[in-house]
Amino acid sequence: LFSKFIHQDTELSTEFYNLWIVLMVVNAIIFLVGVVLNSLALYVFCFRTKTKTTSVIYTINLIVTDLLVGFSLPVRIIMFYSAGDCQHCSLIHIFGYFVNMYCSILFLTCICVDRYLAIVQVEASRKWRNPTCAKGICVFIWIFATVVTFSILTMAIQFAECCLSKILVLMVCEYFFPLIIIIFFTTRIMCALSKPSLMHQSRERRMRAVQLLITVLIIFMICFTPFHVRQVAISINPDMPHNVSLLVYHVTVTLSSLNSCMDPIVYCFVTNSFQSTMKNIFRKTELEQTNVDILGMNKNS
Repeated sequence: LFSKFIHQDTELSTEFYNLWIVLMVVNAIIFLVGVVLNSLALYVFCFRTKTKTTSVIYTINLIVTDLLVGFSLPVRIIMFYSAGDCQHCSLIHIFGYFVNMYCSILFLTCICVDRYLAIVQVEASRKWRNPTCAKGICVFIWIFATVVTFSILTMAIQFAECCLSKILVLMVCEYFFPLIIIIFFTTRIMCALSKPSLMHQSRERRMRAVQLLITVLIIFMICFTPFHVRQVAISINPDMPHNVSLLVYHVTVTLSSLNSCMDPIVYCFVTNSFQSTMKNIFRKTELEQTNVDILGMNKNS
């Protein structure tokens, strides 16, 4: 049953070598872009953002999960050439990858709910929107994602088809339920922002909230939905042709990795200062480079 849900790279390289090469190149690009963008974002939110609001705390945890997903991509290539068909090595890598992917899903959900509370339910949510509560939720998410992912992999390895329904329920908890929450709050906030009672808030802040929620929804549709649709299809039809299952699995896993490059778009809507801080960092770098060039020209003269 494990082989129906999870396919190792050795299978793809044996049966579809050209596609495997293309996907590895795509993963390398995702790794480089994702690590650079998320490292800069982590620096900005940790060291250049003075007020650690609930949104910032959720965002920092999301950045960490994206970095861990990014660093897991070159591990796939290393394992392919060194570990080969080692199932235990593959299992450890898959476990770490999916824990971080589900943490990304849950932290994106937290950011959306927090933005809704900050815009629509300002007074009612004041006692819940504090750094202590946010840190506690983050700890719970890490533990929850770890336990649920371990349960899914354990059942897929040890038990027979009778447990397919339980695996389906667990996938619903980690993906489809957060997706329903995001769709619900996106609809609610777009309806609420048209009410006169919220017109006292700046148009920029209201637009940024809508943009954040829509961006998260797009990330869910592009990155996470194909993979989970495939897993549900396997749960419903375990006898899916092997070649189809193999191709769809690796393509959808690559799409799920793409979220580490798309999440930095979300960071732009979390705080007012993120974009300006990033611009200042690049301007400072350009200015320092210009000064070095001028000093070099003067020295040559």
